[in-house]
Formats: sequence, C-alpha cells, structure tokens
Amino acid sequence: MNNNPVLQISDLYVAYGSILALHGVCMEVHKGELVSICGVNGAGKSTVLKAIAGVLKPRSGSIRFKGKEVAGYKPEQLHKMGMALVPEGREIFPSLTVEENLRIGAYGRRLDKSFAADLEDLFNLFPILKERYHQAGGLLSGGEQQMLAIARGLISKPDLLMLDEPSLGLSPALVDQIFELIIELKSRNITILLVEQNAQRALAIADRAYLFANGRVEYSGQPQELMGNVDITSVYLGHNGGDV
Repeated sequence: MNNNPVLQISDLYVAYGSILALHGVCMEVHKGELVSICGVNGAGKSTVLKAIAGVLKPRSGSIRFKGKEVAGYKPEQLHKMGMALVPEGREIFPSLTVEENLRIGAYGRRLDKSFAADLEDLFNLFPILKERYHQAGGLLSGGEQQMLAIARGLISKPDLLMLDEPSLGLSPALVDQIFELIIELKSRNITILLVEQNAQRALAIADRAYLFANGRVEYSGQPQELMGNVDITSVYLGHNGGDV
C-alpha cells in the first residue's frame, strides 16, 4: 500500500451550530482503496463526507487531500483538485438534460476530445444514460437518477470518489446493479469512500472499514473482523435509514 494517503483526516471536529456532530475523527484512504463508513442513523457518516467535500466547514482539525491541507476549502476548489461527492438524495438538476448534468460534472476540466471519449466509457457503464441523453433529469426513474449522479461524479475523473448512500430508496434489483457498478469501479482502481446503509453488502466489498458511533470512530480495520463481531453487527449495523 502507498504510504502517502490520498485522504488523511486528523482530529476533525464539525458542529451544526452549538451541537458537535464529529468528535476528533481520524481516518485515511489510500489510492485504489474502497473504504466503507458504517454506523446507525445520526452517527456522523454523511457529516464527514460533507466536511471532506467542503460543504461543511470544520470547527477544527486537519483534512489533507493528495498531501495538501484543504480544511475550509470551498466545494468548487476541491472539485477542481480531483474530489467528487455523489450526495445522498442524488441532487441532480431535474430541469436540465442528462447531457447538461454531465457537463456540469465536468466543470473544471477541459472539454476537449477526451470528454467525448469519457462519455463513451460512461455509456458502457450506464447504457440507459445514452438512451436518455437528451431527456430532463427529472423525468428519469430513481435508479436512473442515481446512475446519473454517479456518472456526473465520474466524468470529472476524480482522484477520490465519495458515494453517500447510493442504494438508498432503490428496489432490490437496482441495489444489485449499484453494487455491481461499485465493484466495477473498484476494479478500475478508482479510489472510493463509501457511506452505505446496507452495511453488510458494503463491508463485503470494502478493503477497510470505519465504524462510526455518536460522531466518533469506534472501530477501524478489516471488514471481516467487523462482520464477525455479532454484537457490533446487531448494535450498529442493524438499522436502516438516512444520516446527518
């Protein structure tokens, strides 16, 4: 494993007003890894992704991305540096076409010949988006919108792709498709930080895992060890739902 993490977080504190949501979080992600963050509703999983992506400003602590301190950077700055967040709830632009959503995702990179080539690669991953290319995003099904959200993140060719609850609200068949896609992205050596309500499935494909509880990291290490602990599974992983 590369000794220089793509992402390194140290002693991170994040608050919503006077309420602390993260308490001294430390974690790292190395190039080519798929790292899963697990925990119940309110554990701080989505909060840490929003802080990394610049959506939330940390109260204190360090966020280093590709060796550079970026705590407090704006989302557009981090996007240009090679960070992409696929947020919970997809947050596509419903009035814009699939094409326009993807071009927004490519903001900050040159729209040259490689953009067209990257589009074709995306269409191989998401054939339905080619069929829907000129349709408004709001007319897509929930599963298609999730695929568009992921494709919008990928078109920027990120050094770190963060996925926040990608299977939330999808049918079992679509959940299978999303996990097959994540496995394919991992096989392409894309560095992924995954927050996922379906913890058992997320742990099954992860290289390493962090278990969050009450805004703190309660466990970090091998997913197999986490899955093998029945008490942790029942207490922390048995709950489905959104997150703060």
